[in-house]
Amino acid sequence: MAAADVQEFLQQNRALADQVETHRGVSETAKQWDARREFLLRNSAEYDEDRTDQLLALSMVWANHVFMGCRYNTELVEKVNEMAEGIVVEDAPVFKTRDEIMKKQQVQQAWTRSVTVGWRHGSPPPSWTDGDNEE
Repeated sequence: MAAADVQEFLQQNRALADQVETHRGVSETAKQWDARREFLLRNSAEYDEDRTDQLLALSMVWANHVFMGCRYNTELVEKVNEMAEGIVVEDAPVFKTRDEIMKKQQVQQAWTRSVTVGWRHGSPPPSWTDGDNEE
């Protein structure tokens, strides 16, 4: 559903729209709420009134995963991603794992050490190898 489609659906289904609006979190941004509301609307037909809490929990898992980088069990993430298929989140944040950050830092440290050791042993740092420093 595009944003315009969601608005049209809400206008045609005021009772459902009013019910869904009661589930907005006080700290949710408009961007987060628009996406989570679409998640709820897309999946409301499969979750009857007795299972509303389960649908709300799944919507929060999806939103937390997308917007805050929270990590969950693989099966759960696959389920909520399947439920959210087709929902477009523009400018969604990109998160890196601790391992990715540590690996990048290790590569940078190794490069710095190799440059520093080479420089100490007579070879100039890479930025000096433009030919201007020949003796």
